[in-house]
Amino acid sequence: MIVIEKNQRPVLIVNLIALAVFAAVYATMANYEFLIYIGVIVFFLVVLILTNRRVRYPVDLLWGLTLWSLMHMLGGCVPVKGGRLYELILIPISEEYGVFRYDQFVHIIGFGVATLVMYHLLRPLLRPGVRKWWSLSIFIVMAGLGVGALNEVIEFLITVVCPETGVGGYLNTSLDLVSDLIGALLALGFIRARELVFSR
Repeated sequence: MIVIEKNQRPVLIVNLIALAVFAAVYATMANYEFLIYIGVIVFFLVVLILTNRRVRYPVDLLWGLTLWSLMHMLGGCVPVKGGRLYELILIPISEEYGVFRYDQFVHIIGFGVATLVMYHLLRPLLRPGVRKWWSLSIFIVMAGLGVGALNEVIEFLITVVCPETGVGGYLNTSLDLVSDLIGALLALGFIRARELVFSR
């Protein structure tokens, strides 16, 4: 039985509307790369819905995932300075490496949220009283990075199906993974700060 709690329904509605709108936009643009990404988002949305009864995803995490998907979909279609939003330099830290771009910002936000989701999934599996923080920290960060690695595999598969993509090469993959690590570490800091506050 599928269970969607009352406070989760606005999240679902926003996602369904956004996916329909962006699917139409990308279909009009014949942007097959991002149509595949929308298919990936739909797949994970279905997984979240089907597992919600058992997992009970907190609504703030669902909004975080929604923000990530909206930022991702906007990045592929909003034109900026002769390119698209994903290529926009937000802070010119390094011209040689193309840092700090909107793409890297999305990775930091997205995989920070993904790390929080992984923690939410893993926490019930921990034995009561297990709070070796350093060991747990490595485990949480690596779980978040695992999701980031899965994302890079999906990006690679998309370049195989759609050779004319804006995914980029080895440098882009490396910068993505570094951004994922930053996001995972920020999520870890958030988890730790929240636990310290609520343990008082």
